Amino acid sequence: MYHCHIREHEQLGMMGRYVAAEPADTRRPLECPKLAFEIAGTSERRTGDQSARVQQLQSLLISSTDRTNMTDKSFAKIFPIRKQSRSQLSSILILAVFSFALAACSSVDIDDRHLQPLTAKLVAQMNEKGMTPSDPILIRIYKRESELEIWKRDRSGQYALLKTYPMCRWSGRLGPKKREGDRQAPEGFYTVTPAQMNPQSQYYLSFNLGYPNELEKALGYQGSALMVHGACTSSGCFALTDNGVGEIYALAREAFSAGQTSFQVQALPFRMTPQNLALFRNDPNFQFWLNLKEGADQFDVTRQPPTIAACGRRYVFGARTKDPSSAFDPLAPCPAYEVEPSLNSLVAEKRTRDDERVAQIAAASPPVPMSYADGGMHTSFRKMLKDIGPDRFSKMTSRNAEVSRPDAALADPYMPGQADLAEATGSITRH
Repeated sequence: MYHCHIREHEQLGMMGRYVAAEPADTRRPLECPKLAFEIAGTSERRTGDQSARVQQLQSLLISSTDRTNMTDKSFAKIFPIRKQSRSQLSSILILAVFSFALAACSSVDIDDRHLQPLTAKLVAQMNEKGMTPSDPILIRIYKRESELEIWKRDRSGQYALLKTYPMCRWSGRLGPKKREGDRQAPEGFYTVTPAQMNPQSQYYLSFNLGYPNELEKALGYQGSALMVHGACTSSGCFALTDNGVGEIYALAREAFSAGQTSFQVQALPFRMTPQNLALFRNDPNFQFWLNLKEGADQFDVTRQPPTIAACGRRYVFGARTKDPSSAFDPLAPCPAYEVEPSLNSLVAEKRTRDDERVAQIAAASPPVPMSYADGGMHTSFRKMLKDIGPDRFSKMTSRNAEVSRPDAALADPYMPGQADLAEATGSITRH
């Protein structure tokens, strides 16, 4: 009797899992039954004969009454082995890829997608900016513009913009997520640890934002598994195509491997420019957005991730209580606290400049209501979707997922030029 077993190896600090067909022993048997197999051990492509045997083996396991086992006889019919080498059967490794989820299994692929190296082009960009792959990262997300920024600490010790990625899909409308199933993509400040990285995502690769955060939990907001992932489909997540999220995942992996314990994600409704603030000044979420701007401003003037706490049902940034025995409570009135004076001064100066500019724009133009059918899509992707249609577009952005609600994506009201990009945070590098 032979069993399918999971073997593990470590590479670049991440675990890779392989399935071996070998005599029954004390190793843990494979629990997920339905498998598609590929010959491993080398990186050569399979021959036609090998592919046929792989299909036979897959059918055998799927149809078997006890799918975690197969007999010596059944295995030998598909993979004939000379008598003298039967004892070496345990050396044959088979890379397992889960086809779909059963009750006890998630729909995942077991492969090395999470180990893909950084591209030479991206490493060269880092070198030009005084960064290394091991330097810490920070992520900024802008819903309205459908863009995700990767910031990295450079040799000066400050964070600088490395690259801007177009987002393929987000769902809902501008504003925070409050309820499970509302299709809203979240807005707020989040912390991502290595435990939140998912190398076996059904949407290629992903990481969990950590929604709801401490403030959102206290406010009773509900939702789970809000991700940044691949493909071009969203039900409350931020989707960046398989290729896009692969690069972002690799950047996070390298930073974690070098010792970064977590990275900050600032999920914002739009770039916090005076023009956008004037445009949305009558929105019901405006006061909440001004609170988010406080944290964004601290990052803008210091190029360091702001510390985050919550009290009085809002975020506070860069704050410490004056009384060491007191603490911040999201729902309680804020205790007496202070912000480092030089930081406070820099933020106040920026706020004054922005407020003056907002007032000038507001005096010259009325607020514009913004209506979303269901979220948005970066303009570059919208053009492609319109030109080639959803079927071809889905194949170009994902290995296995269709674009979600393409008609709603094409109805995204944002057009380039509406945002005051000249005053946006950092310079945007288009790729």
